[in-house]
Amino acid sequence: MHAICNLSLVPVRADASDKSEMLTQLLYGETVEVIDKKDSWRKVRLHHDDYIGWVDTKQIMQISEEELNLLHSQPLSVTFDIVQLVVFEKHHIIPIVLGSTLPSYSNKHFHFSGMNYAYDGQVKTFVKADKSQLVENAYMYLNAPYLWGGRSPFGIDCSGFTQMVYKLGAMKLKRDAWQQAEEGTTLNLVEEALPGDLAFFDNAEGRITHVGIILPGNKIIHASGRVRIDNLDHEGIFNETLKKYTHKLRLIKSYEFA
Repeated sequence: MHAICNLSLVPVRADASDKSEMLTQLLYGETVEVIDKKDSWRKVRLHHDDYIGWVDTKQIMQISEEELNLLHSQPLSVTFDIVQLVVFEKHHIIPIVLGSTLPSYSNKHFHFSGMNYAYDGQVKTFVKADKSQLVENAYMYLNAPYLWGGRSPFGIDCSGFTQMVYKLGAMKLKRDAWQQAEEGTTLNLVEEALPGDLAFFDNAEGRITHVGIILPGNKIIHASGRVRIDNLDHEGIFNETLKKYTHKLRLIKSYEFA
């Protein structure tokens, strides 16, 4: 069984309960495979990053495998408004956030599951991955508050931030920082990095716990309390306000996508 997210932001939880920890979020138009069920909850595997968690069945819409294959065979269309409205059945609206997916989008309209929708906002449709605007895309999340498991301008965590910025260029990253660190090509020096590459940071036990996007001029943009810009060197992230290093650099990665 497969399903599509037809609401703005749907929590994906560790267990089948509204009280359970939010692991990540589904954005409008993203799809999942249902792998288990418990009462009114469904255990799902997210198609874009293979993440697994529980969602309330009332917050997703079942789709057939044929429709799923059709949606995945089409170019990716992604929204570029911080928030904008989807309109359907003339008077019904759904607010959706930056980085949402519009299935079968064309000329301000899209459709799935037999329903027609209108979206009068900024949309980019990709025939291939585009790294050229990574830095500009990252700035769109500046000052978004930190939220564990979040993936939107209204609340986002460090790896959710990097994942979403790359999605805005039609590039798929895994969900957690340690997973993203296992992808891509390792660079030996900070000086080798290009704007848009990712820098990873570890804790005292050597576990990778943080990630950010490298900017020009020895700067980094990352989610720590909020999405912010700090200094970056071979030691790590230096916070000018606190006058100290807040994160210890572990490695730098560059990514190529077809």
